[in-house]
Amino acid sequence: MPALLPLASRLQLLPRALLSMASGSPPFRPPPASGSDYVPGSVSAAFVTCPNEKVAKEIARAVVEKRLAACVNLIPQITSIYEWKGKIEEDSEVLMMIKTQSSLVPALTDFVRSVHPYEVAEVIALPVEQGNSPYLHWVRQVTESGSDSSTALP
Repeated sequence: MPALLPLASRLQLLPRALLSMASGSPPFRPPPASGSDYVPGSVSAAFVTCPNEKVAKEIARAVVEKRLAACVNLIPQITSIYEWKGKIEEDSEVLMMIKTQSSLVPALTDFVRSVHPYEVAEVIALPVEQGNSPYLHWVRQVTESGSDSSTALP
């Protein structure tokens, strides 16, 4: 049996992200692509499940009107399997994919919780590290409180 690698050698094999998580330091972020001034992570995609399309559309329209989101995609007919109060449940739901500024996620979460019919609404957000720069700038522009409500997608 081959000898185990020394600890230092094994640590060099771990990806940078794992090392930064283990050390508590912020994760490595690549610099923006040349010609782009997008700050990685400044836009997020938030996910919310709803019991049906009517509820999802009402929440989607409200978050866009309140400038808590630039765009919401509704993905119908997903199946969710989860444990709730000690029992395995299976439900048909609608998934909302919400694009917003990361700084607005707490306000978005509070609003969704205040209008959502579920006892515990799912609201999870993931930062967008990279993407189409004009689109990401549009998301930020539309969700700025002072932006023009007639802003069109580039």
